[in-house]
Amino acid sequence: MKKKLMAFLLLASLLCAALTGCGGSSTEKTPEDGQTQGGSTDAVANEITVGIAQDLDDSLDPHLAVAAGTKEVMFNVFEGLMKPTSTGDLTPAVAESYTVSEDRLTYTFTLREGVKFHNGDEVTAEDVVYSISRCADTTDGTPLVEAFSVIQSVEAVDARTVAITISEPSNEFISYMTTAILPADYDQQDTAPVGTGPFKFVSRAAQDNIVLEKFDEYWGTPAYLDKVTFKIMENADSLVMSLQSGAIDLCSHLTSTQVAQLGDDFYVAEGTMNLVQALYLNNAEKPFDDVRVRQALCYAVDKQGIIDLAFDGYGSPIGSSMYPAFGKYFDESLTNYYTKDVEKAKSLLADAGYPNGFEMTITVPSNYQPHIDTAQVLVEQLKEIGVTAKIELVEWGTWVSDVYAGRQFQSTVVGVDASNMTARALLERFTSDYAKNFINYNNADYDALFQQALVTYDDGEQTAIYKAMEKNLTENAANVYIQDLADLVAVRQGLEGVTFYPIYVLDLSTVRYAQ
Repeated sequence: MKKKLMAFLLLASLLCAALTGCGGSSTEKTPEDGQTQGGSTDAVANEITVGIAQDLDDSLDPHLAVAAGTKEVMFNVFEGLMKPTSTGDLTPAVAESYTVSEDRLTYTFTLREGVKFHNGDEVTAEDVVYSISRCADTTDGTPLVEAFSVIQSVEAVDARTVAITISEPSNEFISYMTTAILPADYDQQDTAPVGTGPFKFVSRAAQDNIVLEKFDEYWGTPAYLDKVTFKIMENADSLVMSLQSGAIDLCSHLTSTQVAQLGDDFYVAEGTMNLVQALYLNNAEKPFDDVRVRQALCYAVDKQGIIDLAFDGYGSPIGSSMYPAFGKYFDESLTNYYTKDVEKAKSLLADAGYPNGFEMTITVPSNYQPHIDTAQVLVEQLKEIGVTAKIELVEWGTWVSDVYAGRQFQSTVVGVDASNMTARALLERFTSDYAKNFINYNNADYDALFQQALVTYDDGEQTAIYKAMEKNLTENAANVYIQDLADLVAVRQGLEGVTFYPIYVLDLSTVRYAQ
């Protein structure tokens, strides 16, 4: 039975691809000793081509980025006062060090000497004041970085010192200092971005490629590669063929089916995507405005079955809007809060007035094969409770404008990431008045818990509140939670250094050709 269903899913995914197109703890299978370097011309030139399944946002300004894929790529170009490490810590970047006042209200940053922007200008306190103030500005209602609403002042103490004062102590404030530092007198970030990272932006051809080059005056450990070209390939078949032909040297977020098609020219580095993949439900749209209907869907879905059938067992099941790499915030007990129970699901539907089930649409971005594969299994599982689900494939830009921004959808399968390594980054989005609450979740108890978390300064107590928020989402079936996807990265033999992070980024500064 499993072989037949796998064959069906593979055929369906190929048909979908023909119609449209497509980091935590990790293990890495290293290149076998004695393997020759693939793509010898690229090796000599010390450059690689990376396949990505979507174009970046129209604007490359890091303060305005929406798509996780944009942040993933531009992680190589921009840095904040602090930057995340692959072990989940924060380390000084543009800042050399910082101190916190005794009352925990003033953060004083000493800037690292000699840090340069990609345009050659040296970073000054004025640039830092500009960048933080810009993201804290409330002129348009809410600040670009919601956590910056607590900022009362940002001041340059001298040329290398900046003091930021907040209205109340915060356990998480320092985590938001990963916000990109930009030059104050530069107004072309949308099209020609300038940061301080190990790679500098060179060019962009919409829907085709983005080119980065090594920044020779980078303050830190320099990148190994001289040039990286990101090749946009929204068609899953084309992506695999480009890997097979040697046109692409590295590609993340592949499915197990895609990986199985690769030959000996590649090895596979395995980590996690650090995404909350779910069937996201528009809580304001019928029939999903009824908690019994949402709960029925949760009881109808076998998440481990999805992982086994669509991903050959790769992936970690989850039960709320938190993934395992977040450690202390992840509540393992919620993973199996709902176990498959067809009769219970049917009973809930009958109580909600849908004894014969209903029809629904699952909108899926056509360039993400893992989400398409997940939706296909969901369709089969939901049939068992009388729910007829139809998959609607849309281009990524349409998904962002209509589903994410416009909230014009019934349900969608995607993965939601954390902008930084805080529980708030994953959970705030479901508060009722949050601009990015695309599922229209509206729960007074949840809102109250979040407000309580903001003014709780004991780490243990705050962690307990965040876990209570996760439980609220689970009990009320805000979404049908599925998994943190495995991240299978195809790496050409001869390349090494792929590093996984507990957030959704792709660090190419560590990638190199083996000597």
